[in-house]
Amino acid sequence: MLTIKQNLLETINGGNPDRFVKQYEFMDLIMEVPLGVEFNYGQTWKDHWGITWQWPEGQLGMFPVHHDGLAVIKDITKWKDVVKKPLIETSDEMWAPAIAHANAIDRNEKFVSAFYAPGIFEMTHHLMGMENALMALYEEPEAMQELIDYLTEYELDFAAVLIDKLHPEALLHHDDWGSQISSFVSPDMFEEFFLPAYKKIYQFYKDNGVQLIVHHSDSYAANLVPFMIEMGIDIWQGVMNTNDIPELLKEYGGKISFMGGLHSGLVDYPGWTKEVVKKQVEETCRANGYKYFIPCQTSGLPIENFEGCNAYIDECIDEMSKEVFK
Repeated sequence: MLTIKQNLLETINGGNPDRFVKQYEFMDLIMEVPLGVEFNYGQTWKDHWGITWQWPEGQLGMFPVHHDGLAVIKDITKWKDVVKKPLIETSDEMWAPAIAHANAIDRNEKFVSAFYAPGIFEMTHHLMGMENALMALYEEPEAMQELIDYLTEYELDFAAVLIDKLHPEALLHHDDWGSQISSFVSPDMFEEFFLPAYKKIYQFYKDNGVQLIVHHSDSYAANLVPFMIEMGIDIWQGVMNTNDIPELLKEYGGKISFMGGLHSGLVDYPGWTKEVVKKQVEETCRANGYKYFIPCQTSGLPIENFEGCNAYIDECIDEMSKEVFK
């Protein structure tokens, strides 16, 4: 029987896995990194960039807010006056929990995995609001390019510290690039503004020992897959079934792998049922196979919103492995 790590590599390299990869099982995510990301349920707070966040009680997640003058950037042409890079923590004390976690991982069994969020596109609209960020790409492209370059520099500076402290083998990087039915920007605009930034970021990780780039975007982004390949993404995590996943596998399998297919809103909901989850897993595994594909909830971490859902998804994937890998 292959190890979890070996089975993942056989899957994404088009080899001979002996079972389906179960969601995030191959990544041991080090969430203790002093990244500055906070998760404060039921609260309103400002982060280290000055972005105001809210996580209302009863909601499944948090989001930045920009009403009543709360946006950090109110005029993109004056972004340099208000956007300042946060201090990157380098002390041994602050990194100690993350280092201890990394050192405890069996690197023969799982990938020591770093986590980074939010990404470049998300940062632009976190700072000024989605509508203003999208309009600025059209109206003030030079200022937006300067801001993107500045955010990229910060990511690279943080990556250098992270790599030095943890020596990760994989990276899970968040940046949502679309809605369920469309990318937020056209492929041409994505190529102009965001592809160069990500080529720099992901090449830096690859040049410094990271074997596996896993990019989370729980969205439609089939029109951006060629750019994902060009920037060095190994696995697109979060691929929704609003993308034609079998067609993507046919066209791009061998250049990139796809992780998702289980729309979280259709399986992980109040009162979720085993019958619905089992049906979704069976249909997803049968439709997409096991070469270059990993059945997984589209959510961007190995978490669940409603108790027991993820464990049962894994059970169903195990059952499909018994059926397919006879």
